[in-house]
Amino acid sequence: MHKHIQHEIVNVIAQIILLFPFLIGLIIYFLAIVISHRKQRPWTVYRTLCWITGSTFAIIAVVGPLAVRAHIDFSAHMLIHLFLGMLAPLLMVLAAPITLILRALSVQHAKLLTNWLRSRFIRIISDPVIASILNIGGLWLLYTTNLFTTMHENVILYVVIHLHIFLAGYVFTLSFIYIEPTPHRRSYLYRSVMIVLALAGHGILAKYLYANPPAGVSYRQGEIGSMLMYYGGDLVDMMIIVILCWQWYKETCPRMNIKIAGKKVPID
Repeated sequence: MHKHIQHEIVNVIAQIILLFPFLIGLIIYFLAIVISHRKQRPWTVYRTLCWITGSTFAIIAVVGPLAVRAHIDFSAHMLIHLFLGMLAPLLMVLAAPITLILRALSVQHAKLLTNWLRSRFIRIISDPVIASILNIGGLWLLYTTNLFTTMHENVILYVVIHLHIFLAGYVFTLSFIYIEPTPHRRSYLYRSVMIVLALAGHGILAKYLYANPPAGVSYRQGEIGSMLMYYGGDLVDMMIIVILCWQWYKETCPRMNIKIAGKKVPID
């Protein structure tokens, strides 16, 4: 009884804390749109919808029936992992929030933000190797140790881990597809090799969990959850790969045309 009440308290407090940053994100994004419009620089509906949809998936993952169910059902937890750590970050990266903020800020403040984007810290965490370690390495740590069980009994740990899942997923996506201003650009070949290795690490973990579910998780739930992780993860990863290949094609296609024709050819 006491343990059940403790779980309920952890659940409610964690939901309130985790909801807060996504609501703030929505408010800041819409304020930036309003300011940008006042400066005669309209923002696209497509990117706004991406931000709203991404935030909605993140909120569904941390608040409500799915978040409650995830405490006792590993497949529900894995659906949260897909929403919070993969789908929401992809949609929110496509929403280009940094570009929008730069439009809304004054020149002086925009320069400060630009300088921060050029910092050594951003250069390190935006490297695909570091981003992959933070994201995929974090998942290995969570599911192959007692961390998974412990986080359901400690509200601080639960909140920190879920924030890490989102932020690591966001940085991971950001490090492979360049939607925003990117001072520390890596080559397409480098990013392509790294994403293959990262996806292999994600897929191997899903297969490992199929046969070795985390402590306290039944084999049946482990099978369902690992299949969700494997196939759902592949679907989101495929979107990232398509965008990466499309950006690579757009950048190299003009050069190929020049080489073939032996002279400059206008490209649409």
